[in-house]
Amino acid sequence: MPMFQLSTDPFRVLSLMVSLTAAALALPIAAEAKGNCKGGAGPGVNWQECNKGMLMLEGSDLSGANLSDADFSSTDLRNANLSDANLEKATLIRASLAGATAAKANFARVEAYRTNFAGISAQGASFGSAELQRSDFSKADLSGADFGKAELGRALFNGATITGTKFGLANLSRADFQGAVFEGPLNFDHAFLYLTRIEGLDLSKATGLAQWQIDLTCGDAKTKLPAGLKAPGAWPCKFTND
Repeated sequence: MPMFQLSTDPFRVLSLMVSLTAAALALPIAAEAKGNCKGGAGPGVNWQECNKGMLMLEGSDLSGANLSDADFSSTDLRNANLSDANLEKATLIRASLAGATAAKANFARVEAYRTNFAGISAQGASFGSAELQRSDFSKADLSGADFGKAELGRALFNGATITGTKFGLANLSRADFQGAVFEGPLNFDHAFLYLTRIEGLDLSKATGLAQWQIDLTCGDAKTKLPAGLKAPGAWPCKFTND
């Protein structure tokens, strides 16, 4: 008795051919989903989903690169060129991007706890929904950057340029903006500003601020607020290191 019998039903044959074709087409798609992880650093490189943790990549040119879902944990990316690079959902925990160039780069949904972004030039970059707790943006140029819905608890923005930066719905609890530099509007629409340090800042042109937000912040006599808002009777500004 034969092991199997080839169906003569034309509909079953057609269904089988469609299934085999779909499976064949899926193979190259799956293969392309992951980048060339053994390829060297260079403009436009595809390192999607690659493990690049704990590497020395200081000064590398990764402009226009596809670095989405890649792992750069504890990697040295100081002074790297990340302009127009796609780092969406990349892991940057404890990495250093100090002094990097990242204009219009996509950092959406990255994991970047305790990451060093000090002095980065990230004009027009996207940090939407990123995990950036305790990260350092001191003296960074974040003009026009978008931090919408980002987690920025205890992040440092001391001396950063934040002209036109958007913080809508961001968690900025205990973030420090002392010495930040900006001209023009900032957007804090529904941002959570619990004990956010705004001492000495002129926020008169800031948009999206409500009294309930101001009442949670840490300002001082030099803090200037938008029209219609006033300083709380006592700024709730006792900080601890916990």
